[in-house]
Amino acid sequence: MTKTKKNEFRPNDYVVYPAHGVGQIMSIEEQEIAGLKLELFVISFEKDKMTLRVPTHKATEIGMRSLSSPDVVSQAMKTLKGKAKVKRAMWSRRAQEYEQKINSGDLIAIAEVVRDLHRADDQREQSYSERQLYEAALERLTREVAAVSGGDEVAAARQVDEVLGLRAA
Repeated sequence: MTKTKKNEFRPNDYVVYPAHGVGQIMSIEEQEIAGLKLELFVISFEKDKMTLRVPTHKATEIGMRSLSSPDVVSQAMKTLKGKAKVKRAMWSRRAQEYEQKINSGDLIAIAEVVRDLHRADDQREQSYSERQLYEAALERLTREVAAVSGGDEVAAARQVDEVLGLRAA
């Protein structure tokens, strides 16, 4: 394993951690754990008032990544415009798939969940669990869009909303 991989992420970088979404690297610290010196990224998820310590050598392996490029963001927006694809599988199985997509940290997959679970005002009610998944996906998408475009979550939410409003019912 090459040493260069480690310095892919630096303090103050915004990163996407699959299970938690967008966070910011506050520092890189060394800790001794069970007699081993470990180098850790200290990542703050401000919105969730949470701090995570991730071993630097494990970061990429667990799917931590840099923010999406503007290209990927526009791809995600295009995905939102598409027609919802809802499989006929049982809800529990679909819910599991949605959750996997949300936790994959993949922006396009997250956009698919938002697209598939989005309801226009005149459509049938969402169940509680549908709404939970929808809101989780929407929040992940919005936060990353905001971080990529410079941090304004309100503007990002408006942008996502507009795109969802345009799509074919």
